[in-house]
Amino acid sequence: MSGDLGAPPRPAVRTRPTSRRAIRSWVVAGVGGVGFLVAALVLSSYLGATFGVQTALLSLAVAVIPLGIVIPTFLWLDRFESEPTRYLVAAFLWGALVAALLAAVFNTSAVVVLESATDPDAALATTAVLVAPVVEEALKGAFVLFVWWFLRREFDGVTDGMVYAGITAAGFAFTENIQYLAQAYTEGGGQALTATFVARCLLSPFAHPMFTVLTGVGVGVAATSRSWAPRLLAPVAGYLLAVVLHGLWNLAAVSGGSGLVAVYVLVEVPVFLGYVVFVVWARRREGRLIGRFLRPYADAGWLSRSEVTMLSSMGHRREARMWARANAGPRGLAAMRDFQDTASELALLRRRMYHDAADARALAHERELLADLAARRGEFVGMPVR
Repeated sequence: MSGDLGAPPRPAVRTRPTSRRAIRSWVVAGVGGVGFLVAALVLSSYLGATFGVQTALLSLAVAVIPLGIVIPTFLWLDRFESEPTRYLVAAFLWGALVAALLAAVFNTSAVVVLESATDPDAALATTAVLVAPVVEEALKGAFVLFVWWFLRREFDGVTDGMVYAGITAAGFAFTENIQYLAQAYTEGGGQALTATFVARCLLSPFAHPMFTVLTGVGVGVAATSRSWAPRLLAPVAGYLLAVVLHGLWNLAAVSGGSGLVAVYVLVEVPVFLGYVVFVVWARRREGRLIGRFLRPYADAGWLSRSEVTMLSSMGHRREARMWARANAGPRGLAAMRDFQDTASELALLRRRMYHDAADARALAHERELLADLAARRGEFVGMPVR
């Protein structure tokens, strides 16, 4: 823990990052942007050359539809302590561009190698069941590991692992759906396109996110563990479970017919229901954790007991935002939102400190967040603190 919290001081102005840190951030963003652009150009060129520009655009438009179901689910899960938008966009682009492109290269190479030892159908089936799950789950999970290793201040545990994993997997599924939809339309016209849309986009839009979320949970467990064993074994266990579930799903798809229906009804539907229950539990758990780790700040006078209760419940948070808007207008509403986000960040930072998972700047960052809390409170009660 952080020790004596002290009395609430006057709000401090956050210091700007050093020029070296700013330059490094711009360099990383530039390199990442160029990488995403190159991957996008390669994928779009491949899709256009293989299926034609019109078919590729039609498939892209159809593949967007399930994103309207999947993305809001993970944003809903992320409401207590929202991740920076730029990182969520990067997660989606990693899945849709980099992971999808590299997976296509590895999977195609595996098919070519296997065709030298067996017939084409067997090579495709073997790749789908034994190669693709290993490769794809590794590539999608790599982004979650990246955030944990290099952006520890933005990674607070299981919920964040699920969010980054789900958004990355949604991007991967988006690109994969474009290819399958375009192939179906090319081979069977509108009827085949509709059948593929129903099977992939309506009946199983959460397939890839469900697989990769297991890796995210493993990384989240590792991020909040004190001993080395969970930090090493939890991500590996999550990844292996993701590979097994993914491989089972692909096996059913390759088998087709009654086998696919049986796996869908007896395995995928129960797994999906369990997944929904787990997502709801994870969100409620995060609210309880926020309340638990904010109580020491209430004891020290930084927060009131009623504020801790409000910050622990999404329903109470909505009521507080309505009150702030009525009391201080749009600026008060914005201040209340910032107050809530800052309090969540503070609670989860204290949790990392409790688990010895915080970085060297944790204490300074804690003071910055406490000063921000005081400043934002002054704004939404109509008494700006100077």
